[in-house]
Amino acid sequence: MTSADAVETYYQGQGLAGRIFSALRSEGHDITSLTPEILAPYDEFHVGGMPATHRVAGRLSLTPSSRLLDIGCGAGGPARAVAAAHGCHVTGIDLTGDFITAGGRLSAACGLQALVTLHHGSALEMPFEEAGFDRAMMLHVGMNITDKQTLMAEAARVLISDGLFCVYDMMQVGDGEITFPMPWASDASVSAVAPPDMYITAAARAGFELLARHDGTAAAKPFIDHVMATKPAPRDGAPPDRFRNLVTHIETGLLAPTELVFQKTG
Repeated sequence: MTSADAVETYYQGQGLAGRIFSALRSEGHDITSLTPEILAPYDEFHVGGMPATHRVAGRLSLTPSSRLLDIGCGAGGPARAVAAAHGCHVTGIDLTGDFITAGGRLSAACGLQALVTLHHGSALEMPFEEAGFDRAMMLHVGMNITDKQTLMAEAARVLISDGLFCVYDMMQVGDGEITFPMPWASDASVSAVAPPDMYITAAARAGFELLARHDGTAAAKPFIDHVMATKPAPRDGAPPDRFRNLVTHIETGLLAPTELVFQKTG
């Protein structure tokens, strides 16, 4: 069973924006004039990076008038990428306050503050009115939320009738035990990885219909290969590498980056 405090503690890192700006300066970037593409290595925290963000957005039939909710938005990388590409307003919510603070600064540096609004709060109790959004997305967030039923009920509550919701999470698709650490958890106490059927059942109870299910393993391979090629070789005695451990679980068929596309039926 995960807790909100444990999850926020795991992700909290004071001064995230400052660290990103410092890294960008060292690469020769003008930090007053950035783009989502420049920021992508630093603010797209899911397997597949920006291409996966655009793939998810492509499932949602977005237009400039769409009102999109990004559940578990992190520092706002996907929100900025989608807003810039589609011209729609994106509202994000995340449990980690430092991500929201950093995200505001990064959105301003991209000139996207009018299209991207980020809130500090829980996906299980969102401070938004009913039917306030046309579309919703969630990228690599459910692995830290045990209560999938409340998660889906909240997503349904804030979406209009016939609204679309795309979930892109690392899901368990094979038999076996997950070993830690993983990118989202140091140990099992902060992890809530589940099979696709658990999401689908919770979504159906909340009033969603499953429209499509996609295994993103093949699509993520170029991203994984690039990350692995640029990682330094592990040192003797070093603690296990989170990303290498994840890749091993994907390659053995225990985990898969999975997309589920839902439509609210009522």
